[in-house]
Amino acid sequence: MNALAPEGYPFIIAFSIITVFTYIIGNIWIALLSFILTAFMLYFFRDPERQIPDVENIFVSPADGKVILIKNIFEDQHLKTDAIEISIFMSPFNVHVNRAPCDGKIKNVQHNKGKFMTAYKDEASFKNENIEMTLETKYGDILVRQVAGYVARRAVCRAKAGDSLRRGERYGIIKFSSRLDVYLPKDTELKVKLGDRVKAGETVIGIIK
Repeated sequence: MNALAPEGYPFIIAFSIITVFTYIIGNIWIALLSFILTAFMLYFFRDPERQIPDVENIFVSPADGKVILIKNIFEDQHLKTDAIEISIFMSPFNVHVNRAPCDGKIKNVQHNKGKFMTAYKDEASFKNENIEMTLETKYGDILVRQVAGYVARRAVCRAKAGDSLRRGERYGIIKFSSRLDVYLPKDTELKVKLGDRVKAGETVIGIIK
């Protein structure tokens, strides 16, 4: 049985209470609707175990979803160097728990307020509310950005500056459909392409020599 992300319990408990209360007072249709929402919350906040690859010098996907952007970029805010940006779009049916792409120590976690446009749009990375986490690794600094979407109004980063993360370790979640951007070193050999479906902690997205 899948574990549940702790962020889901308030939703699950609230809809469960509504279901029971409305059923008791005889409002069957509302009880049925709230029961369906309870079931969806159980599904959405699932947090399955993953088989983390035990291979040197790899990056794993930090999110479940579909690769919607791959491009070379000069990241001038945190890394201040050339990097490869990979963006992953998470639909409401994906697991939304985020995992570290590699081993590292967190240098900084920055919450940026913004809009809530559709996360699939490229400009959403910078204009939408997001949380940026910079990891200090043996390959250089890695940037991971959790981007809130039109439905997903809240990203959660459980880690803080000074914490150490292992490859594939859970560190946060984005509630409902959303996007995650990861910036890898420019000499990374990519193992994914546009349109690929990836799983957090399992799918190898790059290798660095």
